[in-house]
Amino acid sequence: MTTSLAARLDEMDRRAFLLGSLAAAAVIAAPRIGRAATPHELPALPYAETALEPVISSRTIGFHYGKHHKGYVDNLNKLLADAPDLAELPMPELIKTTTANPNRTAIFNNAAQVWNHTFYWHSMRPGGGGQPTGKLKEKIDSDLGGYDKFREEFKKAAMTQFGSGWAWLIVKDGKLAITKTANAGTPVEQGLAALITIDVWEHAYYLDYQNRRADYVDAWLDKLVNWEFAAKNLG
Repeated sequence: MTTSLAARLDEMDRRAFLLGSLAAAAVIAAPRIGRAATPHELPALPYAETALEPVISSRTIGFHYGKHHKGYVDNLNKLLADAPDLAELPMPELIKTTTANPNRTAIFNNAAQVWNHTFYWHSMRPGGGGQPTGKLKEKIDSDLGGYDKFREEFKKAAMTQFGSGWAWLIVKDGKLAITKTANAGTPVEQGLAALITIDVWEHAYYLDYQNRRADYVDAWLDKLVNWEFAAKNLG
């Protein structure tokens, strides 16, 4: 083999190597691009879909979690595909960043609803309800006037929220407080700590209670509210 031919073959080998390296790099990078396009996943329920029966039916959970909650996750990922500057933000930061931006209303609504629903599922547990104990009970007594007063005010917030929304037990300025938010509103917007929430959008209860929101709220407080979760959030 002549020197010139050997040189040409060496050059071809180098080019093939470089092309192969670039192709390999593209293969490695492709999954990263795919992950960035769908940064948020539907969080798992903390219990089986049948676990809250008979207070909330598996049919309601199936629609609420599998259709509504999942729909917010899917919509959020579609919106974030066109907003790469926001795609990697943690959910609370994403909510606070978009809450007052009229150009990001759709992202805020879906992000807040993903967070609110995840928090709602954890605000309930099978065999829950009743009255809190320990430090949480002491705070309810001192800040809200006792459990009966808490129950009255929490139910009032849930019942007087016109249309869709949420009622919350939160911490504000170091004290417990009860508040309500409309539509996708959430305490996360103001950086407030939430302890529990009840969803009063009709899809949360209509299959089981129709227009009897009061019965849903009573059953939720008596049999589902997760005081252990609230106590952990209080710290």
